[in-house]
Amino acid sequence: MRLLPATSAAIAAVTVLSLATGCSSSGTSSAPGAKPVVPPPIGAKFDYQLGGAYPVPAGVQAISRDSTASPAADVYSICYINAFQAQPGTESWWKANHPDLLLTDADGAPVIDKDWNEQLLDVSTDAKRAALAKVEYAWIDACAAKGFQATEGDNLDSYQRSNGRLDASQAVAFATLLAQHAHADGLAIGQKNTTELLDHRRQIGFDFAVAEQCGATGECDQYATAYAGRVLNVEYDDAGFAMACQGSKSGMSVVRRDHDVSAPGSSKYVYRQCP
Repeated sequence: MRLLPATSAAIAAVTVLSLATGCSSSGTSSAPGAKPVVPPPIGAKFDYQLGGAYPVPAGVQAISRDSTASPAADVYSICYINAFQAQPGTESWWKANHPDLLLTDADGAPVIDKDWNEQLLDVSTDAKRAALAKVEYAWIDACAAKGFQATEGDNLDSYQRSNGRLDASQAVAFATLLAQHAHADGLAIGQKNTTELLDHRRQIGFDFAVAEQCGATGECDQYATAYAGRVLNVEYDDAGFAMACQGSKSGMSVVRRDHDVSAPGSSKYVYRQCP
C-alpha cells in the first residue's frame, strides 16, 4: 500500500532532519544512549493511517503512519517508508539526484509497478544498494528522531514486478542493510508482506511483520507461525477480514480498513476491529 506521496521537498527535509539530529548514514547511529529495539506488542489493537494521520481510536495500542507524519503519543508507532520503489511525486527528485538508482529495462525504459504507477528502485548490485541505503538511512534516522519505535519498508516484493531485472537475493541484501541501520537507530523493523521471503527473516533481521490481506490470500498462518503471532494485518474487504479474525487467536492483530486507508470524515473511511 503506497499513499501520502512524499514530495522532493519532503525528501530533502528528511535528509536535513537526519543531519541535524546527529544520526549518521554509515549503518550506525551517532546518537548517544540509543534505546534498545522493542517490537510491537503481540495482540495489540492496530490502526493503519497511511492515508492521513488522525486521532487514535479508543483502545488502539499500535499504529502505522507515513514517515512525513508524526508518531502518535503514548501508542507504539511504526514509520512507513517506500523502500523499494519511487514514491509518486518524487520521480523528478530521483532523476535529478540519483538517476542511476532507478530501475530500467535493457532499452533504458523505466520499469514500472503498473498497479501504483511507481518506478522500481535498482537494488541489483552492491554499489547501487549502498548508494540507495545512504538515501534511505536518512529517512530511517528521521523516523527515529521523531520518536517512532519501528519502521516498515514497503515493496519488499518489487523484484517480482521487475520483469526479471531483479531477484529475491538482491531484495534480501538491501533489506538487510535497512534492518541493520534501523536497529542501530533503536528501531524495530517489520517485514512488509512477501511470504516468499519468510525463511530469510532472521538473516535480514526483521522483528515483526506487517501484512496486507493475508486473510484474503490465506497466508495469515504463515506469518503468524514465522513471527510467533507478532503480526499486524490490514484487510481491505469483509471476506478477508472475517477470515483473518478467525485466525487472530494466534495473537495476530487485525484491522479492517478501506483501500485508501482514508481519515474519518471521508466517505470511504472504514475502520473495524475483530469482534
